[in-house]
Amino acid sequence: MGAQQVAERFAELYGAQPEGVWAAPGRVNLIGEHTDYNDGFVMPFALPHQALAAVSRRTDGVLRLHSAEVEGGITELRLDGLTPQGDENWTAYPAGVVWALREAGHAITGADVHLSSAVPTGAGLSSSAALEVVIALAMNDLYGLGLPRWKLARLCQRAENVYVGAPTGIMDQTASACCEQGHALFLDTRDLSQRPIPFDLAAEGLRLLVVDTQVKHAHSGGEYGKRRAGCEKGAALLGVDALRDVPYAGLDEALARLGDEEEVVRLVRHVVTEDHRVERVVDLLRSGETRAIGPVLTEGHASLRDDFRISCPELDLVVDTALATGALGARMTGGGFGGSAIVLAEATDVDTLTKAVEEAFATSGFTAPRVFEATPSPGAHRLH
Repeated sequence: MGAQQVAERFAELYGAQPEGVWAAPGRVNLIGEHTDYNDGFVMPFALPHQALAAVSRRTDGVLRLHSAEVEGGITELRLDGLTPQGDENWTAYPAGVVWALREAGHAITGADVHLSSAVPTGAGLSSSAALEVVIALAMNDLYGLGLPRWKLARLCQRAENVYVGAPTGIMDQTASACCEQGHALFLDTRDLSQRPIPFDLAAEGLRLLVVDTQVKHAHSGGEYGKRRAGCEKGAALLGVDALRDVPYAGLDEALARLGDEEEVVRLVRHVVTEDHRVERVVDLLRSGETRAIGPVLTEGHASLRDDFRISCPELDLVVDTALATGALGARMTGGGFGGSAIVLAEATDVDTLTKAVEEAFATSGFTAPRVFEATPSPGAHRLH
């Protein structure tokens, strides 16, 4: 659905034209998984799949929300009644952003909103961050808040952490707000410094496929929180502020100090080696060795599967099948326990790889996967 259709639907719902239409994309994380809440490095890029929002201001302290993807009418909320973790519906994401902006001292007096999103939900592609960022950007523009993109991302993260109750890091919201077309975003999650890294696969005869396994995951579930708590325990035992501070060269020594804390050892090993993998991918891309990142992606999957233990049979099947069919590299992406995998491949191999993965799923009795190409796309912006 494009900007005009979203605006027309808004007018049908609310009886007037919207003041504007905004877009915010989902994201794929190329490398750097579960490093963001450990103050580490990540490298996402924005997808062409976007959440769109048609929005107008209100002055009566009312927030009205409607989604094209959710059955039912308009949800009406009072701004002074917004309560953290008091809403278990999709409305918690946009409402949480408005709550976070008001908590930060910004005078938001209400809004009418119609949303439509093409970002697959539960696929590890940051559908929730896209919803949050598109609302934040609309509020920023309509209310003249003048907030920079990185600060909008921070407020969206606060909305998801505190209002929704999902302990996510800063990567997803920053990617949706700040990515550039044709680039991956090298992000230091400690100081939020960013560096766009050219990532033009088509020019090199390459493609990056996203394979949505159709296995849904929920970040607010307990397993994600357990991993985060385990990482925090590891940092405390090692006497550092975050696992980012454990040097790769000193990893063996650090793991030895953890003794028989087997689970913590595995979590620490993944985070420290994953930060190192991000730096390796940056160096390879900057030196024009794009094909060489493939094995690094595959290493990342093995670490997520064996040390972080957040893969699943469907994700492993994608990776194993793709590699056996000639892919340059493959790994799960996103929070884990389902969602999507990415496959780096020669453009000439895409059809063969896609068919092989689809056949492998059919043979295993799994739900047919959704396979599509991921092209590095622009971050959030105003459409109308």
